Parts: sequence; C-alpha cells; structure tokens
Amino acid sequence: MRLLHTSDWHLGRAFHRVAMLGAQAEFIGRLVATVRERGVDAVVVSGDVYDRAVPPLAAVELFDDALHRLADLGVPTVMISGNHDSARRLGVGAGLIDRAGIHLRTEPAACGTPVVLQDAFGDVAFYGLPYLEPALVKDEFGVDKPGHEAVLAAAMDRVRADLATRARGTRSVVLAHAFVTGGEASDSERDITVGGVAAVPSGVFDGVDYAALGHLHGCQTITDRVRYSGSPLPYSFSEADHRKTMWLVDLDAEGAVTAERVDCPVPRALARLRGTLEELLADPGLARHEEAWVEATLTDAVRPADPMARLTERFPHTLSLVFDPERTPDDPEVSYARRLAGRSDQEIAEDFVAHVRGAGPDADEQGVLRDAFDAVRADEAVKEVAR
Repeated sequence: MRLLHTSDWHLGRAFHRVAMLGAQAEFIGRLVATVRERGVDAVVVSGDVYDRAVPPLAAVELFDDALHRLADLGVPTVMISGNHDSARRLGVGAGLIDRAGIHLRTEPAACGTPVVLQDAFGDVAFYGLPYLEPALVKDEFGVDKPGHEAVLAAAMDRVRADLATRARGTRSVVLAHAFVTGGEASDSERDITVGGVAAVPSGVFDGVDYAALGHLHGCQTITDRVRYSGSPLPYSFSEADHRKTMWLVDLDAEGAVTAERVDCPVPRALARLRGTLEELLADPGLARHEEAWVEATLTDAVRPADPMARLTERFPHTLSLVFDPERTPDDPEVSYARRLAGRSDQEIAEDFVAHVRGAGPDADEQGVLRDAFDAVRADEAVKEVAR
C-alpha cells in the first residue's frame, strides 16, 4: 500500500503578515496531483489542519475544496486534529464525510477503532490519535498524573489491544500529533510542555508498522518506522534551511517500510542575513537573496536611521528586522530579550525568584511553579475547546 503522509497545513496562517492562503492552495494542488500521478492508495494528514480553533472563512473554504478534490479521486484520506485545531469543530460531520472516504479522527476515546483499508496483500488498519492534551484526557485513559508520555502510552495500549484481535498479517499505521524525542523543533510550533516535559520516546509506537507524525515543522526521520512529514510551507525564519516535503511511503506485504520525499511548492526562498546595515547593503555576495523573504539582524553598535526603508531598497521582501549589537557578554547594554533567548517559562520564573530573593527555588518550589504553568496551559486548552 502506498501512503502519502503530510501534516501541519495550518490553513489560514500568515508568514510575518504575508498572507499564505494562495501558497496553501498551491500546495493542495500539488498534493492532489501527487495522489493522482504517483498511484497513492491513501492520504494521511497528522494534525494541525487549521492554524487556530476558529479559522477564517477562506481557510475553511480551502479545506472544503481539498476534501472534495480528494474524494473525487476515490482515494481514502485519514485525518486527525492537532493542538492548533478545535477537535470538536474539525470533527463536525465526520460520520457523513466518512461515507465519501474522508475519515476524520478527532475523538480520543476512538483511538483504538481503526479505519481498515485493503490492498492486494490484505488489511491495513489506520489508527488516528488526535492531539492528546494530558489535562483533558487523563480521565479517559485512566492516567493518575497527566503527562504526554502517559496518555500517549495509554492510547497506544488500546491500539495494540485492537490490533491483537485482527487477522494475522494485518499491517498497521498510526497517526499522532506529538513531540517525539529526537525530533528537531522550530520557532513556529506552539509549546506543548507539561510538567516540564514536552517529548515522548519513540518506543511508545512499538508494535505498529508506521507512525505518521505531526507537530514538528521539519521533515525528519526518527526511525525508519517513525517519521515527521513537517509542514508543507515555512511559518518562521527558523525554517530557512528546511526542505519542505511530503513522505511517499510504501508498505509491503510484510509491513516493511520504504519512503521517498516529495517536494512541496516553494512560494519564495527564505534568507537570514546578519551584519551591519552598510555591510548588508554593499555585499555583492548577497545578491542571490534580493528576491527572498528576508530576516535581517543588524549588528551596528548604534541603531542606524531608517534601517527598514534602506534595506527594502535592496531586499524588497524584508519581513523581519532584529537589532543585535555586537557586544561582550558582560556588557551592561546586553538586551533583556537576548538574555532570555532560548529559556523556557519555567527557567525565566526560577531566575526571577533568584533575582528577588538571592537564591533560586528549591525542589518543592520548582514543583509549585511547574504546576502553575501547567494549570495555565490546561485552562487555555479548555477555553479553546469551548469556543
């Protein structure tokens, strides 16, 4: 069976104020063409179909168009909700849409009930594990202390239990939306840390033939059987070096996996430039970036006059301007933002305690801070679900 694995469409999202709906429509066109031209038997979409719980109408219309085009091809599609989606909204009409071969899996309770497709060698069971917010699903899965590993492991126990009841030789595919250990994150993913931990081990997916992952925006291979497709388009400059692709995955009669990357359309190249303003304006080696979307980091000791206006004369698609003067680490002028770069909310809070009190929090106090951050995240998730 040949699968096309994609995820993280984020329909409705902009890139630094640049509308991406046209580029997203072009991607949908490439996806449909790939299904038709490469003999794809099933499409899997591993979450974050939309960029937010209540997407704009234009994004909903594009999604509707994608569903119609996939249904017209007669190729089954399995989709799950991600942490950006409203599972309840995405799942509206799932029973009716199912009849057209579009299988939306947004209910955590149904994770052990697969979509079963057939090929010349028998059955392939597709299990959809929507994004599992630990605070919201811990009771469903009987987990005492909510955490990503615990709820995902419980969901996978249901998958393996169902698989054990099926005919010998049944192959299996799991769709999941999670941060798996070994994956490389970018700046455009929403933080899903709970209890100070975001990642789960890849071994949680043991026992299935292929795990089609979503959430991380870079295409990457965790193991031969556990892969991220990544987002089809860039959504932050941290993705400047990404090659945006889908996975074309073949499952043979024994469940062995072979995979090929299929390129997505590139709306415009990304470039991250660094130097003084005069260096960026004068360097002939930067000519190749003049039509790219540009993030410029200026290292001038003193902020120059009209930097954006001057930059856009040479780089008309400059979207982001960062000031980072070259200074020694002990220079008192080092910016607060620079000191915080790369630090988690927990670490920033602990630093603040140390600054105010003269000593950092002890283990019990660290736990209080962690629980507070988790409670805020859970409350935000509840409010988003209720919209």
